Amino acid sequence: MARKSPKGDPVQDAPQVAEVQHAAAGLPAIGHTLRIAQQQMGVRRTALTLLRVNQKDGFDCPGCAWPEPEHRHKAEFCENGAKAVAEEATLRRVTPDFFAAHPVSDLATRSGYWLGQQGRLTHPVYLAEGAERYEPVSWERAFDIIAEELAELESPDESVYYTSGRTSNEAAFLYQLFARELGTNNLPDCSNMCHESSGSALTETIGVGKGSVLLEDLYKSDLIIVAGQNPGTNHPRMLSALEKAKNNGAKIITVNPLPEAGLERFKNPQTPQGMLKGTALTDLFLQIRLGGDQALFRLLNKLVLETEGAVDEEFVREHTHGYEAFAEAARTADWDETLAATGLERERIEEALAMVLASKRTVVCWAMGLTQHKHAVPTIREVVNFLLLRGNIGR
Repeated sequence: MARKSPKGDPVQDAPQVAEVQHAAAGLPAIGHTLRIAQQQMGVRRTALTLLRVNQKDGFDCPGCAWPEPEHRHKAEFCENGAKAVAEEATLRRVTPDFFAAHPVSDLATRSGYWLGQQGRLTHPVYLAEGAERYEPVSWERAFDIIAEELAELESPDESVYYTSGRTSNEAAFLYQLFARELGTNNLPDCSNMCHESSGSALTETIGVGKGSVLLEDLYKSDLIIVAGQNPGTNHPRMLSALEKAKNNGAKIITVNPLPEAGLERFKNPQTPQGMLKGTALTDLFLQIRLGGDQALFRLLNKLVLETEGAVDEEFVREHTHGYEAFAEAARTADWDETLAATGLERERIEEALAMVLASKRTVVCWAMGLTQHKHAVPTIREVVNFLLLRGNIGR
């Protein structure tokens, strides 16, 4: 039996501000996960669905793109992932009556959260030109509409096939097969919007627009710098990887305007010790000003250049080009200007430098806190040059 749709919109109507937390996950995460899942799916469907998330005989979680570890837990998902799965597998339904009651002008005022909470479509729907409401159509009519539009194109390259992170890997695979069979590779995905600056900067510097490390590399690193991302909020499964790296001896520097609870202390709900005590992940928190990351890494590069023996000269000589021009530019970094741009204290930057110099294997990972700026590409270039100076690409 279908559940009633939520009437209000908590995002727009009743935002809530809670007390600052200094730990994430643990028992509260389990309770919240089960409560949301039961509301959306019911008890039986919750058990059947969540136990298949990120399992080899199940399906990939639509919550984030975090890679699968070699050894998977029976509950290989996070709170956010469970919410995303519950929203996809919900028993709530959006029937033709919903669209009869809500014209496009009304839907346009609603938040994405409210729209998602209404449930799954029971019919394909179509908004005709000039119409005020979506109208249900049969699958046959839906395919005919698509076919008619495609047939009118002069070339398949006049069509674009966009997907978001909420599209399952399985559906996205079939979708791209359809586009390629039609004759085009116009297949942008959410990474083109979120990480286009990463792809541009990485292609420019290392020749490939993707990351250069595997998940296993985190576990073997000496230092991990987490810049411009909120793992505990957006991709909590990363916290368990950082916990494993920390248990293996890695140090973690967090560079972010936001002090995030999950990076302060992670209470892993998959272990008794994690539930009770948790793990303090961040060794050094640099509460940087918005957009100050480029200045920080430029100064770190200058300090590395000025430290005897800090540059991996053999790696730089054999695997890089343009070193002289880069070094000349980096040496112009000014302490006062950097402190003003970053909002950091000199002692904190010097502490970060000491951790960098003590590390043989350093990984820098970032997300949209670095990519969503007008100066995102030069910022990421600076990060890559920071890694190249110490020979950390490929190590």
